[in-house]
Amino acid sequence: MLPQVKKILYASDIDQGSRPAFRAAVSLCGHYNSEITFLHVIEPLSASAQSIVDTMMNDESLLEMHDQSIQNLRDKLKERIERFCETELEESEMLSEGQAVARVEEGTPWKTILEVADDIDADVIVMGTRTHSGVSQFLLGSTANKVMHHTKRPVLVVPLK
Repeated sequence: MLPQVKKILYASDIDQGSRPAFRAAVSLCGHYNSEITFLHVIEPLSASAQSIVDTMMNDESLLEMHDQSIQNLRDKLKERIERFCETELEESEMLSEGQAVARVEEGTPWKTILEVADDIDADVIVMGTRTHSGVSQFLLGSTANKVMHHTKRPVLVVPLK
């Protein structure tokens, strides 16, 4: 059992099949009456992709589109949280207003997860991991592996299909 879990960081790639990990975060939240920060990290464009975008749009249009895209994604996360609560939680499990916060950040996923965990002073990080072959795990590593190896915070990793 974890001592005093007041803040939970749930890191999601928002792909299909990530609900079991969010379910685990919500379960922890209910048990400890804590807060959840629902984090999605957007990886930066490669240099060549950024170059193509820069030649097609001016800086002002690009910044406006970027900001609108981030806001749309944040709204989508809030909607997913609400839909999850409506369809999968019983009355006694419902999250109260402000108990779940949606956050969208840009950067290298595992580094950004650790930065946000520090920023909110998370007591635990909850995330899912998909099954990969042993060779790809060895050569590339997963975001969950990197988070686990670079943090002193407890990490709950939920296997996803």
